[in-house]
Amino acid sequence: MRDRPNILFILTDQQRPDWLEMNPEIPVRTPHLRALAQRGAWFKNAICPSPLCVPSRACLSSGNEYDRCDVRSNDAPYHHEQTPYQRRLRDEAGYHVMGCGKFHTGLNTTAPGDFIWGPSGDKAKEQWGHDEALFNAGKNQAVLMMERFGEPRDAYMAFLAARGEAQTHIDDYTERRGQRGEEHIFLSTFPSKISDEGYFDNWINTNALDLLDSAPTDKPWFLEVHFQNPHHPWDITEKMHQLYRDPEVQFPEPEYADANVSAEIHQQVRRNYAAMLEHLDDCLGQMLAKLAERGELDNTLIVFTSDHGEMLGDYGQWQKLSPLQASIGVPFIVAGPGVAKRAPNNAPITTLDLHATFLDIADIDPGNVDSTSMRSLFAGTTDRHRAIVRSGLSAWRLAYDGRYKLIRGYDPAKRTGGHNWEAMAVDPEEARQLQCDRPVYLFDTANNECDNLAQKHPEIVARLDTFLTK
Repeated sequence: MRDRPNILFILTDQQRPDWLEMNPEIPVRTPHLRALAQRGAWFKNAICPSPLCVPSRACLSSGNEYDRCDVRSNDAPYHHEQTPYQRRLRDEAGYHVMGCGKFHTGLNTTAPGDFIWGPSGDKAKEQWGHDEALFNAGKNQAVLMMERFGEPRDAYMAFLAARGEAQTHIDDYTERRGQRGEEHIFLSTFPSKISDEGYFDNWINTNALDLLDSAPTDKPWFLEVHFQNPHHPWDITEKMHQLYRDPEVQFPEPEYADANVSAEIHQQVRRNYAAMLEHLDDCLGQMLAKLAERGELDNTLIVFTSDHGEMLGDYGQWQKLSPLQASIGVPFIVAGPGVAKRAPNNAPITTLDLHATFLDIADIDPGNVDSTSMRSLFAGTTDRHRAIVRSGLSAWRLAYDGRYKLIRGYDPAKRTGGHNWEAMAVDPEEARQLQCDRPVYLFDTANNECDNLAQKHPEIVARLDTFLTK
């Protein structure tokens, strides 16, 4: 068996693909991501298998696309007959598997009454395949569960309760909901009253550094770090709030912005979003420094991506759920052993394929899954991994070739938001019917996603349609 590298997998939440320092149009500072991309490879046309937290992460863990994975909303349970790659890395490859952060992959079926992982953060580690775990619920879910039960139901709120900051955090979210309403909590931009030490991504980063400190040196390890940011609400610490306050630093206005949201609010939101991204970049820098301190930087594959994107007001939309590029697109940067240093790559890829890639790197056959390994793409022996990649949610499905995108079953007027997850979980037969009944959209993503080119380019529709009807 060849020497197998360690794997550091960093997954952010709701990070769109274009908000990186490498994009001169966006004045955001991400120097560690820039350096990582210069060491390895930056894939500019990466998308997720479904633009919603749980379905996207479940697809990655199972290795199966949205329909086959069959986790259709944030309230759906994971089907454990689809063995998570984490469990295979531990049980078949002998990796020491660790994880921390927002492991939002399906309802907790092993500890009913606890949200995902329980106050200890590790209740389901055996089922998922972790040797060490300290996972927590999502931002909003953690608060809502504590409000409902009157006690912490996830590890982060338990941590805050021990510090005496749980009620401060709950009051903060209550104020945000009261100011904007549940459906518009994402427009609240005032700084959080939580301390720097109590801030969720600082806590997650500290846990990640502790896990790296304790990682074995006599066997390969896998560490997944799932940050909360830049998921809404865009609640940042007072220290983070001081970033990007220079009035001369202006972020571009959204494309086809919602006229009901003022330009001032758009700027405030974008400043907070940028502050979150700079903070995440700093966390990445600390982890890279820890790897260097341990002498493991050259023997660790580093993968940085997100579960889905964020519309950020473009086309009058916020959050995710949409088949538009800012929603399905994610940053995707890799570096380390087996990764060739190369120019930015424009081939379409999907985070779904990390499942097979991680297993392949560990010398495990991925088996009968939809995911396929990207090792050759990482190594630079090929410039293109797939002809197209797919994504889907609720009734819509899309096929994307790196430029043109075909969408079936999408109704912009019925875009679901908030916590109405049941409305998203459309029955597969109903979804297929809606894909036939609703208009077909073809967008040239090199230009905009307003002009429907389906009538103008039937040959492109026919080509991409073959991948949707398989």
